[in-house]
Amino acid sequence: VQLQASGGGLVQAGDSLRLSCAASGRAFRSYHIGWFRQAPGKERDFVARIRRDGSGTYYADSVKGRFTISRDNAKSTVYLQMNSLEPDDTAVYMCAATTVVGLTTHPRDYHSWGQGTLVTVSS
Repeated sequence: VQLQASGGGLVQAGDSLRLSCAASGRAFRSYHIGWFRQAPGKERDFVARIRRDGSGTYYADSVKGRFTISRDNAKSTVYLQMNSLEPDDTAVYMCAATTVVGLTTHPRDYHSWGQGTLVTVSS
């Protein structure tokens, strides 16, 4: 599977954005999908994850209550709705796939990293 993130941009604190992660190739439904982000000079951090059938989601504490992950398997797309954005949310956002059965938030367990999309939140 190949993944491509889009939807980033420059917004002000408190605004909302919706990111999309579009998949090409077969077997999209076989993968759990995670969103990660990486700010300049920092490590890649887990943001959110959704199970392959959309039945379960998990969030980093820093975004819980503000971000919502969802997927539309018919469109082979995963979304990340980001509300109440803060300057600390500024980063390149990337999506990736995993087949690990248990919950995993470590980037090493994910593959098919696509190019990310830049989100910049001004104060």
